[in-house]
Amino acid sequence: MKSIFLHMLGRRFVIGVPYAWLGVFFLLPFCILLYISFVDMAGDIHPFKPIWDPQSGILSLKYENYWSIFRTGEDGALFKTLYVEAYLRSLWYALWTAVLCLLIGYPFAYFIARSATSLRPALLMMVMLPFWTSFLLRVYAWKGILADQGVLNKLLISLGVISEPIQMLYSDVSMLVGMTYVYLPFMVLPLYANLVKMDFRLLEAAYDLGASPFKAFWLVTVPLSKAGILAGFMLVFIPCVGEFVIPSLLGGPENLMIGRVVWDEMFTSNNWPRASALAVAMIGLIIVPLAVYYHYSGDGGPSSDLKN
Repeated sequence: MKSIFLHMLGRRFVIGVPYAWLGVFFLLPFCILLYISFVDMAGDIHPFKPIWDPQSGILSLKYENYWSIFRTGEDGALFKTLYVEAYLRSLWYALWTAVLCLLIGYPFAYFIARSATSLRPALLMMVMLPFWTSFLLRVYAWKGILADQGVLNKLLISLGVISEPIQMLYSDVSMLVGMTYVYLPFMVLPLYANLVKMDFRLLEAAYDLGASPFKAFWLVTVPLSKAGILAGFMLVFIPCVGEFVIPSLLGGPENLMIGRVVWDEMFTSNNWPRASALAVAMIGLIIVPLAVYYHYSGDGGPSSDLKN
C-alpha cells in the first residue's frame, strides 16, 4: 500500500509541475492583463484601480477598452481602425513567414534526416548555431545587409545587375526576410524530429510499385510528416503574430504590427487598459490556431483517446 501511495504521489507531482508552471507564468499574468483591460484610469496613472465598489456592490467594467479596438468614435465604421489593420497585417506577415519557413525548412530537414548518422549532430548544430548569437545582433546584421548602401546592394551594383540601389529595407521584403531567417530553426527542428523516425523503406516500396520519386514523396513522405508540418507551422506562426523587435528595426511606418502598437499604447500613450485589451485580443487570435492544431494532431482530449 505504501509503494502504491508513493507511486500515486509521485505521479501527481510530475503531472502537477507543468500545471503549476502554466498557472504561475501564463494564467496569472493573463488574469492580471484581463483585470487591467477593464480598468477605467480616467487620467490616473495607476493601472490597478479597483473595479468593484465594496460599499455599493457595483462592478464597474470599462468595455470601451475593447470596443475602441474595433470602432473609433460614436459614428465610426466597424473594423476600420488602426488596431484592426495592425492585427490583419500581423496575421498576414505571420502566415507568409510560416509558409516561407516551410518551403525552405522542409528540404533542410529532409536532407538532415536522410544524411549519415555521423553527420546529423554537426548539421543540427549548424541549424541551432544562430541561437548562440544575440537576437538583436542578428536582426541588426540584416539591417546592414538590406540597407540602400548595404552589402547586398553594393554586391549587385558591382556585378552590374543593377545601376542604382534598390529599396529593400523598411519594406515587406525586409520584414519577411528577417522573420523567415529568425524563425526558420523553429520549422526545421520539429520537421527533422518527425522525418528522422520515418521508415524510408516505404519509399522503396512505392518505387517498386511504379511510383515516380515526386509521387512517392507527395503520397508517402508528406502525409507521414504532417505532425511535424503542423508543429513547425504553429511554432513559427504564433510568435510571429506578436513580433516586436523585427518590425521596429526592419519595418517602416507601413509595416506596423500589433506588437509595436501594444508597446506604443503602454509606454508612449501610457494607456495600460487599452494595451492590455489589445494583448488579450491577440492571445485570442493565438488560441484559435492552437485549437486547430490540437484538433488535427489528435491531442484534442477525450475524443482522441476514444479514437486510439
